[in-house]
Amino acid sequence: MSEQLTPMMQQYQSIRRGLPADTLLLFRLGDFYEMFFDDAKEGSALLNVALTKRNLVPMCGVPFHALDSYVRRLIKAGKRVAICDQVSEPVKGQIVQREITHIVSPGSIADLHMLDAKRNNFLASIVADAKTRAFGFAFVDLTTGEFRLTELTGELELADELARVQPAEVLVSEEQAALFRDIRGTVARDGYTFLFEQAVFTLREQFAVQSLDGFGCETMPAAVCAAGAIVHYLKNEMRRSLAHLTRLQVYRNTQFMVLDAATQANLELVQARGGGRDTSLLGALDRTVTPMGARKLRDWILHPLCDLGALNARQQMIADLLAQPFLLAQLRETLKTIRDLERTVGRLTQTGGNARDLQVLRTSLEQIPALKHDLAALLGSAGGAPDSLGAKLATDLHELPHLVDLLAKAIVDEPPADTREGGLFRDGYFPQLDELRAASREGKDWIAQLQQRAIEDTGIKSLKVRYTGVFGYFIEVTKSHLEKVPPTWHRKQTVATGERFITPELKEVESKILGADERSKALEYDLFVQLRGDVLKDLAPLQSTGAAIATLDVLTALAETARLFGYCRPTLSEDLRIAITDGRHPVLDQSLVEEKFVPNDVLLDADKNRLLILTGPNMAGKSTYIRQVALLV
Repeated sequence: MSEQLTPMMQQYQSIRRGLPADTLLLFRLGDFYEMFFDDAKEGSALLNVALTKRNLVPMCGVPFHALDSYVRRLIKAGKRVAICDQVSEPVKGQIVQREITHIVSPGSIADLHMLDAKRNNFLASIVADAKTRAFGFAFVDLTTGEFRLTELTGELELADELARVQPAEVLVSEEQAALFRDIRGTVARDGYTFLFEQAVFTLREQFAVQSLDGFGCETMPAAVCAAGAIVHYLKNEMRRSLAHLTRLQVYRNTQFMVLDAATQANLELVQARGGGRDTSLLGALDRTVTPMGARKLRDWILHPLCDLGALNARQQMIADLLAQPFLLAQLRETLKTIRDLERTVGRLTQTGGNARDLQVLRTSLEQIPALKHDLAALLGSAGGAPDSLGAKLATDLHELPHLVDLLAKAIVDEPPADTREGGLFRDGYFPQLDELRAASREGKDWIAQLQQRAIEDTGIKSLKVRYTGVFGYFIEVTKSHLEKVPPTWHRKQTVATGERFITPELKEVESKILGADERSKALEYDLFVQLRGDVLKDLAPLQSTGAAIATLDVLTALAETARLFGYCRPTLSEDLRIAITDGRHPVLDQSLVEEKFVPNDVLLDADKNRLLILTGPNMAGKSTYIRQVALLV
């Protein structure tokens, strides 16, 4: 069959053979991304585009400039998509070189336009340990670098944790695929990547360590297997850079309040049942002003702490913020100007990002001094201890003035999205780039003068010097003035409205302009790659800053909610006593408009008040009362 195919189709077949069967290949041909054979049949149906044939080969295509929207639809349909781009310039008589630049799956999306900014997008992995009957569970958000693992003792615990994490994609070994077939989004992969020895090797290589003991996972072999399979999948199959995965976080369910899947749904913790108006606890509490904070608050609600010290530290900072309403308002105003630092850094490490990401980085980092100043004022007014939560956040916020200064000097205020089309860097940043730009500008000025001279010489006032990517520069004359064209002009093309001509001097200047433009664009891309590398040398402080901003945003949002609705600070203890006076349902209290929620009390303890019996007719509010107590806890 390959002998009957053109060299280009042989190139396609060679690239396609290196991909898993369940991955669709989008193959760049000029202005289109094409799919062929079975990929074309499946892709045309999913995208509702025409299926055609050439030399009996089924094919369909989508415009290159609309790629993101089509990939989004394929991912939504649960497919994996490999993007094959042209990596060399076209040369007459030679086939263009093409390579897979990246692969996208539901759990490895890097394009922020395809994601909900307020929710993590997790890729998870599960391994069943036949000896201990435990389940190893690991998950990663490739856009932020968050990477966690744990071991769960049974199927119910696994189901509850899946309900909390809600991964977009779940890796399982081919040998255990049948065991997890009822879990949404499972992907079966080669079992050797889940083996303990292979997983340990993969993780040690990723984190550049001799042992995994420092992460605290030495007693979690199944979890290590799950985490290793994730890294192998992303690095080798999805061909992603994982430089921003710098930390493996071990957690245990005992750290958090047990919230099974039914409780999460019945209490409507993060989403309302049945759609419609948001009646969730998250909806009532979420006054965060950054995407990072919104994701953090969701995680806090689904993983309520059992550590009294950590809980009191959070509540003390909220109390300090409420005591300083001016500082609270000022911190929130500053936070509003900060973009999604976590996902911006993730994009720069994975798919390369673009100059707009660097601009987002600069504008966000410019706000850090103001945040640190207001935090210092807050700590001073509250007499904060050096080990307080506020002090820790201030330490974790890094100003990085050298990066701010570098990016301010380098990147223009409104850079283009495409890093290969030029226009990224300011004049004066790099002398050689300035010289090429000057040569291009001088040539274009000369062409403008040429148009004016040609009009004066020929008397053709409608004459235009134009440019297209296909034909380059040319002089366009309408049909009614063709008899005035000098004999020294050479006809280049006939169009519906007239003729296009070229002159030797126009051809000479054209080569200078286009040569300068191409060299300028190539130099800018090289400078961008170098600048991106310089920025990522500060990866650790950037990630630390993003995490601190997320926490600060959540705390200020909770303080703002407490201020708006007059919430009080509860007294927390380790005993079995719940005493609530004038309690209000946190969701209904905010959503009732025409009537006011009537506060009520509750007292439960391990002695005389172990049980409450609620009676009353239908719609009397019994279930509301029960949910209120649970949500307040």
